[in-house]
Amino acid sequence: MAKKLAVVGAGLMGSGIAQVSAQAGWDVVLRDVTDEALARGRDAISTSLEKFAAKGKLSTDEAEAALARITTSTELDAVAEADVVVEAVFEKIEVKREIFAALDRLVREDAVLASNTSAIPLTKIAAATERPERVVGTHFFSPVPMMALCELVRGHLTSDETLAAARSFAESVGKTCIVVNRDVAGFVTTRLISALVVEAAKLEESGVASAEDIDTACRLGFGHAMGPLATTDLTGVDILLHATDNIHEESKDPKFAPPESMRRMVDAGDLGRKSGRGYYTY
Repeated sequence: MAKKLAVVGAGLMGSGIAQVSAQAGWDVVLRDVTDEALARGRDAISTSLEKFAAKGKLSTDEAEAALARITTSTELDAVAEADVVVEAVFEKIEVKREIFAALDRLVREDAVLASNTSAIPLTKIAAATERPERVVGTHFFSPVPMMALCELVRGHLTSDETLAAARSFAESVGKTCIVVNRDVAGFVTTRLISALVVEAAKLEESGVASAEDIDTACRLGFGHAMGPLATTDLTGVDILLHATDNIHEESKDPKFAPPESMRRMVDAGDLGRKSGRGYYTY
């Protein structure tokens, strides 16, 4: 019998997680608050599957079968029968806690409750439930169908059984896992990229070097696939600012304090690729 996954949030991350899971044979219910958001998510999945089929990485039948395994709903109680629930909504602690409190009332006792958060301490999210031992972080990377990593995060009370179930799920959809044993803000990957992005932004702000040259240095000097400022534009300047603010607030470590120029970019709507302009013009 196929395993059942529920994904809460049909944006870029949620639709990607739904896609790779459906490709791996999971029956998926994708939930968002509006039919429009669900239609956008489903269209993104369909387009992505078509690209894989065009490149010969999937047969047309496999692509169609994967899409057929995904149902959508605006009702949160559609998650009730899921073995694993992955929350992939906006990085705001209040929103996530509200969702987890509701999920706690709806899902089966043995379900795994996972968050795709990239920077919020998992223990704070888990505390909104009566079963913090069943809550775990499954931090996927964008674009999910292309990126091989999943960062598994233990909250203060996450059980070994829950961590093992989360690993089993992530590996079943083709991901390689790392485990974050201590629930620090930003975990491993967001802490590393945030420190690099903040320093790169400060170098660019103070005129030490251009965005292009800073990124070239990281690509050619360190072998990075993409420089930190180009990564910021891809992810969203607002998203990176929010993540670094979260880590700085939790850790009080000045190396995570984003420069004012980054705040002004967000104030002005220069959010990177999605707005047409960030550290680069698109």
